[in-house]
Amino acid sequence: MNLPNKLTVSRIILTFVFMFFIFSKGLTSKGLALVIFVAAALTDLFDGMIAKSRNLITDFGRIMDPIADKILVLAAFLSFIQLQLIPAWCVIVIIGRELLITSLRLFAFSKGVVIAASKSGKHKTVSQMAAIIIILASLVFKDVMKTYFSWSPVFDKRIGSIIDLSMLSTVALTLISGISYIWSNRQLFLGLKNGQR
Repeated sequence: MNLPNKLTVSRIILTFVFMFFIFSKGLTSKGLALVIFVAAALTDLFDGMIAKSRNLITDFGRIMDPIADKILVLAAFLSFIQLQLIPAWCVIVIIGRELLITSLRLFAFSKGVVIAASKSGKHKTVSQMAAIIIILASLVFKDVMKTYFSWSPVFDKRIGSIIDLSMLSTVALTLISGISYIWSNRQLFLGLKNGQR
């Protein structure tokens, strides 16, 4: 297994470490959750850069890289639902898009066609990770304020507004990228459906 693929697998492993800390109490745990998520997100940046610069692009990487992204991102969003930070409908829309696109990619793969992640898909993933980092940073900020300073209900409303805006932007980009992905690959999917290669 080459280095980019190892980074991809490490992103999945870091997801479970992140899950442990996000549900642990205390400022330190929330801070570690943020650091671990950022580290996992950076593996997504570096595995692609290394794979392209060293010509280490493989079918495993093409398939597992977006799947590792989905595992990391969806784990975070589902955690936020459990913590009552974001509305469930946002995550349902995101999961629906991911299931549809992943199903189409796996269908193509079963026919011997490997479809790499699109640019719009990468932009969508970046927006989702950015929203997650904003939410995690908000949790850390809240714990810091409560621990060392003071906290006001006004802060809750402001942070809630920031989180809502981040999620609405992410959902919009998720839907746009899904429609773009299907449209740009429509001829391929139609050809595979009709048994053509």
